[in-house]
Amino acid sequence: MVKIVEKEQIAPNVHSCTIEAPDLARKALPGHFVMVIPDKYSERIPITLSDWDTEKGTVTIVFLEIGAATQRLAELKAGDDIYSFTGPLGMPFEIENFGTVGLVGGCYGIGGIYQAAKALKSKGNKVISYSEARSSFLLYWNNKLEEASHEVRYSTVDASLGSRGHSHDLLEENLRSGEHFDRIMAVGCTYMMYKVSLITRPFGVKTIVSMNPVMIDGTGMCGACRLVVGGETRFACVDGPHFDGHQIDWDVVLDRRRAYLEEEIISKERW
Repeated sequence: MVKIVEKEQIAPNVHSCTIEAPDLARKALPGHFVMVIPDKYSERIPITLSDWDTEKGTVTIVFLEIGAATQRLAELKAGDDIYSFTGPLGMPFEIENFGTVGLVGGCYGIGGIYQAAKALKSKGNKVISYSEARSSFLLYWNNKLEEASHEVRYSTVDASLGSRGHSHDLLEENLRSGEHFDRIMAVGCTYMMYKVSLITRPFGVKTIVSMNPVMIDGTGMCGACRLVVGGETRFACVDGPHFDGHQIDWDVVLDRRRAYLEEEIISKERW
């Protein structure tokens, strides 16, 4: 078990949770994730690490409250214990001096790109971050992301902040206007990463997506996170979670995302 040091709802249904985990904090790198089990009756949840402090020995996760397990995690408070918290897992982001890098984050993915922005900026890249939500009150960590990036471009469906629409719409507009990117990285829901990959393909911009949403076990044992990447079967949890979005067979991914929808609904109702 690990103890929660700080817990905060940073937007409706979006929570930030800081955990006491000194060993994990010392090893964490941008793009790593953890497997979280809120209590002994909960399923395993893969969550990208959003921040960490090696001096304090803490790590921070940002998660979206959507199913039974994340609802249980959201109910925990500072001082409570999390039943299981395993990590850091997966391969970290490749952090080099690429040139101009676009980071696309939505929902929990806004927290997921924060450390990547800091690391890429420290390597001399020009970092442009895209942050999206349905409305401005659903955005979070604006100041932190602005400090970590050279520029943050906001997109909201209701146009309450930034451009109207989604981040992939704004990214497409920027690319069509002739703006150059050397690499794009996206963290968020499956559909957003799929759209970003479709948009960047004609422009030949290498696009890395974080496939955490398809995981169940997280350690390579169950095989549920298998993907077809470049014609080969890969496991998101141990081979990734970051893959070239232009090489992923998205038809397979989107079909399999609906495989357990009924069970997820039943689990939430029973809980």
